[in-house]
Amino acid sequence: MSPSRRRRTGRPGLGPAAAPSARRGRRGVVRQGPLRTHWLLLTALLFTLAAALLLQGYTQHLYDHRPDPVAHPTGSATVPEQVRTGGPVIDAAGPEPRTAAPRPGTVALTFDDGPDPRWTAEVLDTLRRNDVHATFFVVGTQAAAHPDLVRRIVAEGHQLGVHTFTHADLGAQPPWRRSLELRETQLTLAGAAGVTSSLLRPPYSSTADVLDDLGWAAVQQAGREGYLTVLTTHDSEDWRRPGVDEITDAATAGRGDEGRIVLLHDGGGNRWQTVAALDALLPRLKARGFRFTTVSESVGLPDPVRRATWAEHWQGLALIRVLQAGDWTLTLLDWLLYAAGAVSVLRAVTVLAAARRHKRMRRRRNAWGPPVTEPVSVIVPAYNESAGIEAAVRSLLASDHPVEVVVVDDGSTDGTADLVESLGLPYVRVIRQANAGKPAALNTGIAAARAELLVMVDGDTVFEPDAVRMLVQPFADPAVGAVSGNAKVANRGGLLGRWQHIEYVVGFNLDRRLFDLAECMPTVPGAVGAFRRSAVLAAGGVGDETLAEDTDLTMALCRDGWRVVYEERAKAWTEAPASLGALWRQRYRWCYGTLQAMWKHRGALRQGGQAGKLGRRGLGYLLVFQVLLPLLAPVVDVFALYGLAFLDPVRIVGLWLAFLMVQLLMAVYAFRLDRERLGPLWSLPLQQFVYRQLMYLVVIQSVFTALAGSRLRWQRMQRYGSLRVPAAPAAADVPPGAVGVGGGPEGPDGYRAQVHEAVRGPGQGT
Repeated sequence: MSPSRRRRTGRPGLGPAAAPSARRGRRGVVRQGPLRTHWLLLTALLFTLAAALLLQGYTQHLYDHRPDPVAHPTGSATVPEQVRTGGPVIDAAGPEPRTAAPRPGTVALTFDDGPDPRWTAEVLDTLRRNDVHATFFVVGTQAAAHPDLVRRIVAEGHQLGVHTFTHADLGAQPPWRRSLELRETQLTLAGAAGVTSSLLRPPYSSTADVLDDLGWAAVQQAGREGYLTVLTTHDSEDWRRPGVDEITDAATAGRGDEGRIVLLHDGGGNRWQTVAALDALLPRLKARGFRFTTVSESVGLPDPVRRATWAEHWQGLALIRVLQAGDWTLTLLDWLLYAAGAVSVLRAVTVLAAARRHKRMRRRRNAWGPPVTEPVSVIVPAYNESAGIEAAVRSLLASDHPVEVVVVDDGSTDGTADLVESLGLPYVRVIRQANAGKPAALNTGIAAARAELLVMVDGDTVFEPDAVRMLVQPFADPAVGAVSGNAKVANRGGLLGRWQHIEYVVGFNLDRRLFDLAECMPTVPGAVGAFRRSAVLAAGGVGDETLAEDTDLTMALCRDGWRVVYEERAKAWTEAPASLGALWRQRYRWCYGTLQAMWKHRGALRQGGQAGKLGRRGLGYLLVFQVLLPLLAPVVDVFALYGLAFLDPVRIVGLWLAFLMVQLLMAVYAFRLDRERLGPLWSLPLQQFVYRQLMYLVVIQSVFTALAGSRLRWQRMQRYGSLRVPAAPAAADVPPGAVGVGGGPEGPDGYRAQVHEAVRGPGQGT
């Protein structure tokens, strides 16, 4: 692979705003000021979304969808006699309520529950054909959804009235809810048609003689707030849909010319019977000499509909726009959640199928080719690793494969280099350099390495005795340029340790099996990975342009045409963060560095061969599942709370349990593949309430940081000294042909001699 093939320079951030690369100091990049703006923006967006959903839930899911049955009084001791026996129009503003009845020979048709995009339009068409005006008591949410119909009602000379905002039973509501229902409906009328109305038809009301105590309390409050309550004299009972003839008979019942206020409905359900009945009852009442009027005309009152003020109109318009935006938002969320759910299920099925196929493929193949027995140079970049460096180095020397260990001390201040040298271990070299960052330390180690095969390992990681041997066997295939091993969490105690253990086994390793099959491995982890030295040098060495130097190098090798594979049998144990703060810093750096690497190697999308597989498969997978879906996570959580409050909570909990079951099945299978105990999986449900949100917030922080073009400083993790050297395998566990301690054909002395001859150069000491 010629170095000229490496044409991948780029900025470390995402997009043109990214700052140029800077030299690192103290194991990090240039420091930046605290990023506060994006958290304020995210909080504002989530608050706005929550407010929109709250309003949407109030208007749509607190809507009282019950039909309008005939009211049955629950007690009427407080209802004045003059109200029970008076007219259907009630003014309860003063100390003594007053009522009014329609004039003889007049009919006021009233329509409730609209406007409806179909039935209100048909009712208006029928009234226009018969030259009849009526009064429409509109529901606020319906008026906000169909403001054009409200304007048409006014334009065609009909009268508007209020039927509450959500069709609430006012008698059953507290005073604040009654006021809110009426005020919001008035604003909707002002925004939709530029008018307000003082006429009120309470939902579930009927004639005055059946008004009960709760209903009377609502009428009194409405009177104090300036409303005239309009009840009815004739209930057509069209809400029952009894048939066209029955509706017509109920609306035209009675003899003589007594005035009447007829209750009909233009919304709240299928109203074809009401529309059909209008064609019959209008000619019948006209033939009997009745004159059709609005409610105010029938009782001789001034028009209660007035022009809204400028402030009322714009407030109402804003309310309508907010409600419409809520509808659009909810529709968009529905589609996004359905898409996210479908993609997540598809991913689960794909990953499980790929893991099963990967396992079968390895069983059939069982070997990459002739055993790889050539010595290996293990490079250990170390900066203040005194807590775990001894365990790391001793575990490497206990390998059943010939190794040299090159510890590159990157300006440590805790005596890391002195500690390694004091151990006096053979085949271990210590190289000291001024602090220049991990990529520089790795490049120093690569330059000093004697072997063609390199293993790069973090200073907080210990290898199992057969890990190096397993890790280098895929190099028997000349097309393989790098190998990812199987990183395990060593400190699994406590919930945080268990959750990270689950993540490593389920998330990382299942994905690597999929990447291996798809030939698009994006990352060989720094904890356990092997490389061809010639391939790394041809790619320009380990770059310092990103904070994820392992991902950057892996993608560079893929773009140079090398295969990168996963060897799950090569196991290493690493220290995981033991606090939420340390975990945040580690994952923030990982995620931000991955975004940098994705942007740097975006050109792979246009390439063919191995590079194209990385671009279209690997980068696409990372974009969807590690960037886009996590960005939707807070929305999903807010929507889940919305569902618990306003939708069917049983259904929401059922969906969550189904999602959890899918995760559990994936986890059980992944644990079986890695031969792990299932005990830690009891903590999986708890993981959804803390760990998942933390990881999603990390992605959000990283994306905002990248889009802002800011440089993130290196987030070094605290070491805890919890690592121990794994026990050496028994002789029977070492396969024939392996060169190593405890059963290889050379035996311990031959093993040491081979390492000594292979990797010890002239003049080298420890």
